[in-house]
Amino acid sequence: MSFDLASAPWLGTLPRSGDPAELSLLETLLKAHLITGLSLPSPTMMPAVLRQVLLPVVLHALGAPRSLQEWQEWFERDGFSPEQREKLATYLNEHRDRFDLLSDRAPFAQVAGLATPKGETKSVALLIPSMASGNNVPVFSCLTEGETLELRPAEAALWLLNAQCWDTAAIKSGAVGDDKVKSGKTTGNPVGPLGQLGVVMPLGESLYETILLNLPIDYDGQAARGKPQWAGEPGTASWESRPARDLLDLWTWQSRRIRLIATDTPHGPRVTRVVLAAGDRLTATPPFEPHTAWNHVAKPRAGQSPRYPRRHRPGRSAWQGLNALLTLALPEESDGVSTSLLLRQVGELYAAGCLPANYPLRVATYGVEYGNQSAVVEHVMADEVPLPAAVLAADHQDLCALLLEAVTQADRAAFALDRMLSDLRKAAGGDPLPRDKGNRPGEVLLHVLDPWVRRLLAGMIRQPDDIVVLEAGMSAWEEIVWRETRRIAVELFAATPLTAFGGRTKRAEKSEKKDVYRSATADKALTDALRKILPRAAEAERDRAAERNQTSGMSLQEEAPV
Repeated sequence: MSFDLASAPWLGTLPRSGDPAELSLLETLLKAHLITGLSLPSPTMMPAVLRQVLLPVVLHALGAPRSLQEWQEWFERDGFSPEQREKLATYLNEHRDRFDLLSDRAPFAQVAGLATPKGETKSVALLIPSMASGNNVPVFSCLTEGETLELRPAEAALWLLNAQCWDTAAIKSGAVGDDKVKSGKTTGNPVGPLGQLGVVMPLGESLYETILLNLPIDYDGQAARGKPQWAGEPGTASWESRPARDLLDLWTWQSRRIRLIATDTPHGPRVTRVVLAAGDRLTATPPFEPHTAWNHVAKPRAGQSPRYPRRHRPGRSAWQGLNALLTLALPEESDGVSTSLLLRQVGELYAAGCLPANYPLRVATYGVEYGNQSAVVEHVMADEVPLPAAVLAADHQDLCALLLEAVTQADRAAFALDRMLSDLRKAAGGDPLPRDKGNRPGEVLLHVLDPWVRRLLAGMIRQPDDIVVLEAGMSAWEEIVWRETRRIAVELFAATPLTAFGGRTKRAEKSEKKDVYRSATADKALTDALRKILPRAAEAERDRAAERNQTSGMSLQEEAPV
């Protein structure tokens, strides 16, 4: 059996016009300028496909732009040049035998003949986190482990790449030829390389632009001198712990030893079983990792790195973490965060005039939260937000400050709502909600504000340099936050018992002073907080109140008897 990834259709694509279609690797690259994105079964596959296949093929076959000006030439070309297209076709033809997914000698991203000492195999559902397999038992799995799952080679290829990037940790089956196996198992396996960081990727208007935005500019000519996994010797069951040698090695890192087992059916080859064993272990995330933001520690503990990848938090939108994505300066004497190498590069491109002022940049974030001993997947995080490229330029920090102000206002308004709920519960004779329990109004507010934040970001993209328009947008934003916060507050007051009006008196925890909690004081505290958080909306509210008072006074004068 054979399935050539270079020429057989397996990548779901979304063309600018027409219906979604599966294309081969070569077709996808040659038509990248006509494709808006990829259509994949899981959002985590997007970084997996880019890093394991598309970016390494382009980088190894063509190299990367060597300067900002050369990058601009590639960008304005809107597609690979005829010479580059010929090089890509020749490259994939030269490595065709290594892109055969079902090869008996060197299957793509696998180990030929991989087997356990007892010849055991497992259902291919092992590669799919949403399917029941072993210790992973999702609540809504559509199959049990006893049922047979059949995957088309195209589907199996995607889940194979996903496993190489995001696989769970813990115990893996021992493989014949692995000298580190103990009692038929290997222990201490970490999660896949992308599972150890919060992935941040810039996206363009087309797949071609996305590839270009994710290629680090190769100033010193070193990036393309490494080797992707298919350019080296075929893999074996043996593995090692080591650092990544270069960018191509990092992108095509083989964190697992895998063999897909296919059978012939009336509908063609179908992958039903798999052997999955331990693979290479990345000793540390290298500083040239381009797809993550970073945490910095001024005084690290013994054995702790002063710089490590920043993880995404479940339940939070990408715009709530914009502080890390927009921080360009590296902290020196204090703890802090900094943005990814690629987003910093976007800022440099914008400052050099290589990107249009209103370029519709999008930033996608991906992450996985693992459960018990990192052996199961608890949450998959994927989000995408529009972002003005200007905010990543060092000379547009005023725009950056406005954007971060809006994000901070949303968080502070949510906190003020949660505090009001706590005061109302105390006024009614209850206790505040525990930190990890209950439904909080602040979370409801952030959910309501989510589309408005994205609309604000999109508006900033259209006119990033017009301060009048930006201020008008911020004023409208604050009005929306004020309105929605008050609306949710009214709903909370409606659900509060009447006894909260009289209130309760409680002794303060660390003093003899007695605190009085009433619904009226809770309302006043929220209003005072909103006036501090939303100064533009507060000023507009005062103007409206003054206008109402003036109108009311004029009405009284008209009605007064002569």
